[in-house]
Amino acid sequence: MQQAKDICLSLLTVRPRTRVELAQALARKGIEEDVASQVLDRMDEVGLIDDAAFAEVWVRSRHNFQGLSQRALAMELRRKGVADEAAEEALATVDSEAEEERARQLVRKRLRVLSNADEPAKIRKLVGMLARKGYAEGLAYRVVKDELRTSLLDDAL
Repeated sequence: MQQAKDICLSLLTVRPRTRVELAQALARKGIEEDVASQVLDRMDEVGLIDDAAFAEVWVRSRHNFQGLSQRALAMELRRKGVADEAAEEALATVDSEAEEERARQLVRKRLRVLSNADEPAKIRKLVGMLARKGYAEGLAYRVVKDELRTSLLDDAL
């Protein structure tokens, strides 16, 4: 039992984890399922495991710093074992306006690097970048076209 506690506490000192992540780690270390369950239940009771709080922090961080879309964040939370209800609550903090604005910021930043590329190459690369971050094709294409148009206007002035 002590070994299971130590494993969990060690993992939790690095970053917050979901119950599923901790259970998987304990299983990899060969901890029996009933012992793992007891330890995780206790950690849940004392507030060391809180999937809803984890989801909120994860969504805020990954959206702001990595620029991930709601769709990409939802998949990550699902992989981490966050319950649908907790994930939906956390994802609600990223509305469509915030998502579009973040996509625009990503495109503006990347446009600086692509200054020598021709327009079709810029469009392809920028839409591809947004797609890899989970943005819908229509939104990505619209944002890229708008930002390219704005960039051309700024260059003309």
